Amino acid sequence: MKSATRNGEERHFGSKGPTVVWFKRDLRVQDHAALALAAQSGDAVIPLYIVEPAYWQQPDMSGRHWAFVAQCVCDLNQQLEPLGGHLVVRVDGAVAALEKLRQQFGVARIISHFETGNLWTYARDKKVARWAHQHGVAWVEVPQSAVGRGQARGEHWARRRDQFVAAPIIPAPKKLKVLAAVSEPLPSAAQLQLSDDLPTSAQHGGRRHAEALLNEFLQSRGQRYRQEMSSPLSAEVACSRLSAYLSYGVITLREVVHATRARQVTVKTSRDGWRGSLSSFQSRLAWRDHFIQKLEDQPDIETTCLHPAYEGLRPLTPDPILFEAWKTGQTGVPFVDACMRYLIATGWLNFRMRAMLVSFASYQLWLDWRATGQHLAQLFTDYEPGIHWPQMQMQSGTTGINTIRIYNPVKQGLDQDPEGLFTRRWVPELALVPDAFLHEPWRWDGAGRVIGKTYPEPVVDLKAATSAARERVWSLRKTQGFKQKAGAIVTRHASRKSTRRARRVSQKPSDTRQLRLDL
Repeated sequence: MKSATRNGEERHFGSKGPTVVWFKRDLRVQDHAALALAAQSGDAVIPLYIVEPAYWQQPDMSGRHWAFVAQCVCDLNQQLEPLGGHLVVRVDGAVAALEKLRQQFGVARIISHFETGNLWTYARDKKVARWAHQHGVAWVEVPQSAVGRGQARGEHWARRRDQFVAAPIIPAPKKLKVLAAVSEPLPSAAQLQLSDDLPTSAQHGGRRHAEALLNEFLQSRGQRYRQEMSSPLSAEVACSRLSAYLSYGVITLREVVHATRARQVTVKTSRDGWRGSLSSFQSRLAWRDHFIQKLEDQPDIETTCLHPAYEGLRPLTPDPILFEAWKTGQTGVPFVDACMRYLIATGWLNFRMRAMLVSFASYQLWLDWRATGQHLAQLFTDYEPGIHWPQMQMQSGTTGINTIRIYNPVKQGLDQDPEGLFTRRWVPELALVPDAFLHEPWRWDGAGRVIGKTYPEPVVDLKAATSAARERVWSLRKTQGFKQKAGAIVTRHASRKSTRRARRVSQKPSDTRQLRLDL
């Protein structure tokens, strides 16, 4: 063992040097394979979180993400203290931060979880891998979910996923030999050049909040999950609200699956809705991994249409007037505007309404999914690239293998907010409009008292825009070579059941359960 002092920091590690446990989207100590592996080695450990300024400047990141992550990082530090140390925070590029630790402490090994992030983190990880190879530093990456790296989806992917989540939960280490290293303060949003325009009713980051939400959902809130997940009126309570905590690894999907299975045992003979709701919840947890695997298998889904025939379909530069109206909830279509304003205020929206916002932007407004996707990513506190980008393509009709779902926003309002309670709350400008015309105020005889004065006229003719979009998108499916390319996409990305179905009728949808991601 060696001990030395440099720049006021104590060096204490084995002959092979200390191990860095690099925390990324895994901000916990429970069920943490990387941390457990480091603890088993007996080596000195540096628990590290790197705040990468360049990452936070990416167009899909925002201040609301950082506010949540910063809370989770502080909470992680508190979780590490009883284990014998604290979290080391460094504000730097990943390679630069790791190189400084190597020079200062002789770091010999890095252990981290696989990360399926955006294209920027994908490129960053390749740079780290090159650096580690050049300097003889072993970088061990272990899975934290059923999403596999370097192995495209195969016939037995679902079985492997089920085996992974069924495995025992990894307990937190009882003690770590934590190397004393100086930790830098977490930067502010302003220091990261991020907006501080945060949700007015944001979720708070940290493990105890995740555990409390899971317990509430399984014991009370989730009873009518199956029936109430679709409406923004009820989904806020009926859904688990765990998505942000899963996205940043505050709690693992395996922990949620285990807890849900335990609850399913207790309600096995009940007839009060619990069995159906928990079964639906489990299926959505499974589809979470399914979608993240898509991005892991093909990282450019973030930037390139899955089916090349759709490239150039919509202008890459969105119409500035239509884009701004959509972003600010000023489209003149009440239910669309209500959902967007709710999302801005809370950082969350149930999945069906997310799909409607994307559909409306993509079809009626004819905006490219890449521009709208970046904006929505900034708004979603629970932004998970592996779900977000495949869904953006799916809902905008550019996969070539899924049903083209063009949502009628008026019908959605009538179905999901029949009494107008949600719409009136978030679009108070329509106070004078009678209930019968709330979702189509332009049809009301007194529309002139509101439309164009306190509330904008619809930015497009809904019927005409929908018809034009449907014709444009479907016509591409008739072009030469479309079916062949769609078949290849199905083979690569669809579930096995969907693959067999799509091979029979290549123009019919695969992954028809695309709306089953409400958590």
